[in-house]
Amino acid sequence: MNALFRTCPDTGLAFHKPAEALIKANAIAAVVFLAVGGLLGLFVALTRWPAVQILDASRFYQVLTGHGIVTLIVWILFFEIALLYFCSAVLLRCRLATPRLGWLAFALMVIGAAMAAVAILQGGSSVMMTSYVPMPAASHFYLGLILFAVGALIAVFIFFGTLVIARGERTYEGSIPLVTFGALTAAIIAVFTIACGAIILIPTWLWSIGYISHIDPLMYRLVWWGLGHSSQQINVAAHVAVWYAIAALVFGARPMSEKVSRGAFLLYILFISIASAHHLLVDPGVGTEWKIFNTSYAMYLAVLASLVHGLTVPGSIELAQRKKGLNRGLFEWLRKAPWGNPVFSGMFLSLVGFGFIGGISGVVMGVEQINFLIHNTIYVPGHFHGTVALGTTLAFMALSFWLVPVLFRRELIWPKLAKWQPWLFGVGTALQAFFMMGAGTLGVSRRHWDMAFTGSAFEWAYPAMAYTLMGLNGMSAVMAVTGGALFVTIMVGTIVFGKRRGAPAQYSSARPSLLARAPIELHGGSTGHAGLGIGGLATPGTFALAMFLLLVFVVYYVINYAYLASLWKLA
Repeated sequence: MNALFRTCPDTGLAFHKPAEALIKANAIAAVVFLAVGGLLGLFVALTRWPAVQILDASRFYQVLTGHGIVTLIVWILFFEIALLYFCSAVLLRCRLATPRLGWLAFALMVIGAAMAAVAILQGGSSVMMTSYVPMPAASHFYLGLILFAVGALIAVFIFFGTLVIARGERTYEGSIPLVTFGALTAAIIAVFTIACGAIILIPTWLWSIGYISHIDPLMYRLVWWGLGHSSQQINVAAHVAVWYAIAALVFGARPMSEKVSRGAFLLYILFISIASAHHLLVDPGVGTEWKIFNTSYAMYLAVLASLVHGLTVPGSIELAQRKKGLNRGLFEWLRKAPWGNPVFSGMFLSLVGFGFIGGISGVVMGVEQINFLIHNTIYVPGHFHGTVALGTTLAFMALSFWLVPVLFRRELIWPKLAKWQPWLFGVGTALQAFFMMGAGTLGVSRRHWDMAFTGSAFEWAYPAMAYTLMGLNGMSAVMAVTGGALFVTIMVGTIVFGKRRGAPAQYSSARPSLLARAPIELHGGSTGHAGLGIGGLATPGTFALAMFLLLVFVVYYVINYAYLASLWKLA
């Protein structure tokens, strides 16, 4: 049967009909699970607010388990599968490999997520996202996660197959686009991640049904974090690819150096998953040499990759803006950026939030000595909110404001409210991260449902500031969830009620035109950037932001060591 394609009249993108259907299905599932995960997160935050505390202990851990799995794994992987299909079949203007297997993958992911959800709702599986043994969950909890992972792995291999088809049918010239290269990076990390999940979850499932008598807890933690942490590294590669995509869509910006950006993605593949060691720094069964190597020398190369992207993305935007005449001073290019466009504002808030909050806190957490201060405190969820929620989720939201109208061929509803959505969600999430990290530094437990320890045989009280911070965290959660609910409402409303764009789509068996290679520009030379910037520096604003990031990092690092030293006073 001949492949069917349509060409978008607004963007010129070519949509393969089966690929388009799978992108829509995975994107819709992602939005549904985001709504569920956000609601559960609100219950968690309000319970950790001592003045509200709306859930009891048993219900809290049940809700916390659901919140962690849905927001950290399910919603994001559904969106990332849609993104992989888009970055391969659509951007490379080719047919999707094995669409029927794509529907099998989607079905396995839905069934797996539903099985895990049922197990959580039934009680007895409130083991939280880490599901550490020997605390057991129901067997269908583990089986659901395994089925979900298998479905995601099938989808990843469909992405690889589509790249092979595009190369074989010569649908593009030269190398694959940088955005597709970023998606390829995420897919490669996903294979390692899902393999770690299979290695540990399959034996754990067999243990839950009685076929294996014992699972070593230390081995479980070590292998599980290859899944738990590396799954977040899929997110990092994916949302960085989204940053590059949005810079090109909104500004027509091109990377300052594609070779450098591709090299940074390669560093992610080689080193970023190693950073999962920072979850094991207090484990006595893991060697000190392994801890130090993984969380210093190796992790720094992954950090270098993020720093490169943190320079090249805003740097490319600054260059594009200055070439349009916004060339006065350090930040005219940024002040006059389209902040009312949620595609740009969401992306830039994601970039800044990920760098200043998620990035700095992640590097600090990777230091073995400082890790003793904050391990298993609520600082750790604060870091997660700075990376996964503020970095990844907000970037995916920003792209959705552009992609959903193009994909479903409908006008965005409530455009004025859409302008405010990234700010509500982004600022609310950033405040949550700050307040939780502050409370964690004061020692507030990560996992205990009641920070007041009501009814405990032994009295214990945190500093008064800790209670204030957790109250502020609850207020910030209300703000963030409001922004998330607004996003879900706008997306669903656009799909169902948005004004149709043009005539109904017409599909043809004719092969789309070749994706031409963009012309190569000289970046960094005096010829390409003559008259731009200040004092011969073409991107002085980006450089100033980078130096400010470095200053904040150094100050925060020193403060943490000073706080650590204060605990070591000897009488």
